[in-house]
Amino acid sequence: MCASLSQQDIELGSLRDGYPALAGWIARDPDNETYVFRKFGRLAARNILHLQARLVAIEHDIDKLDESARKSADMEERQSSRRWETLMKHARDAKRPEQKRVEKLDELKMLLREYYETLLLQSQIAEMRTPESRPLAAFRDYLKGEARTKKHVDAMPLICGRADAFLDERGDLLTLARPSEEDYLSRLLQNHWWFRSRKSKDPLDRTTIHKNSHVIRTVAALDLALTAVLLIGAIVNLYLVSNPKAVLGLVAMYTMLFAASVALCTNARRAEVFAATAAYAAVLVVFVSGELGGTKSEQCLVQLEGGIWKTVRCPD
Repeated sequence: MCASLSQQDIELGSLRDGYPALAGWIARDPDNETYVFRKFGRLAARNILHLQARLVAIEHDIDKLDESARKSADMEERQSSRRWETLMKHARDAKRPEQKRVEKLDELKMLLREYYETLLLQSQIAEMRTPESRPLAAFRDYLKGEARTKKHVDAMPLICGRADAFLDERGDLLTLARPSEEDYLSRLLQNHWWFRSRKSKDPLDRTTIHKNSHVIRTVAALDLALTAVLLIGAIVNLYLVSNPKAVLGLVAMYTMLFAASVALCTNARRAEVFAATAAYAAVLVVFVSGELGGTKSEQCLVQLEGGIWKTVRCPD
């Protein structure tokens, strides 16, 4: 129930005019993350169960009609189970049992189509994701109008009635927007992005907006820098280390760092993470394979008879 309006509430009425203001706020998000609605999962399941029960009843009725025709002494009625033309010919006669069978089949056709369409739609709904905590928290804050509660003033809800609590149960919510980037680094930057702007004149609207494209470009730049560090840094580090045991430890360390970076900073699946890590480890192993099992030493050129030069280990 809406509380009585004060003078300040009346002044805010043009900004917080209920559903029109809420629709404008939802459409203002450039990334459509605020398209959050209830999916009514319990009611959807109840509807499917109701359709299923009706189909079970029709199935029982059709089985009874088929059994009656099978045991009938009327040859035409028995023939109607084997010949479609006979069934349709007698279905025009209201006194014949074939008419009821055809009516049940027509009812089955309509109900079965509705049942299958409902299942297909529900399967698509089930694949939709629940909203992220960040846009959901902003939605709830704007909807409840609690920005002025810190000044010991009652909150001013945007809408009233039974629908004002539709965001309370997160498990029954869905978002229409699919995230363009799902890696952990992108989510971290989205939740802590510095460059946000507030574009509303509503004093109770504390929502700040940023474009996700900026986050995507930043993540791409960080990924390039991280890739260069892991490749060039590993090669330089392995080149400067001569101890075989230390080289093996560095290969293991850089391989784990690379696997972690691929898993956390990209949208790669598990199989792709394994494949990329194996390729990276193979490059490092090939680079150091010539030095493992031996020690690095200086090489000297020695001139032999006949003007031939030979590379040998320099004397200590």
